Amino acid sequence: MANIKSQIKRNLQNNKKRLRNRTFRGTARIATRDARLAIEDSTPNSKEALMNAISQLDRAAERGVIHKNNAARRKSRLMKAYNKMGPVQMEAAPAVAEPAPEPEVKAAPRRGRAKAAKPAEAETPAQEAPKAEKKTTRRSAAKKAAE
Repeated sequence: MANIKSQIKRNLQNNKKRLRNRTFRGTARIATRDARLAIEDSTPNSKEALMNAISQLDRAAERGVIHKNNAARRKSRLMKAYNKMGPVQMEAAPAVAEPAPEPEVKAAPRRGRAKAAKPAEAETPAQEAPKAEKKTTRRSAAKKAAE
């Protein structure tokens, strides 16, 4: 353990950076592995997996987690394998039509997070409901009681 104050600070900064870099490096590694497996199996989603891997590698290189030439080399190898891949094996479509999925109901946003996007249908001024009165807080209620 370092005794010098600046070195102690530097060690703390290095640990933070190491943990941050680890996530970028891990996601790039996982995306590359998934793309390679999809290419080897000639699955229909191999193009999507390839594009995801390229995106993750670019993101890691942009952040400085891996060298840009390292990212370029990995992307090149993936593209070479993708171009060498045989025809995509399509699975037979099911005979029974699936019912349309029901729209998902989003939960209310938690406190402190970004507010949920407003629905695409904007209400006209005639349809708007009158605004409710402002909520009173304990502090404002106490002030009114004191007056």
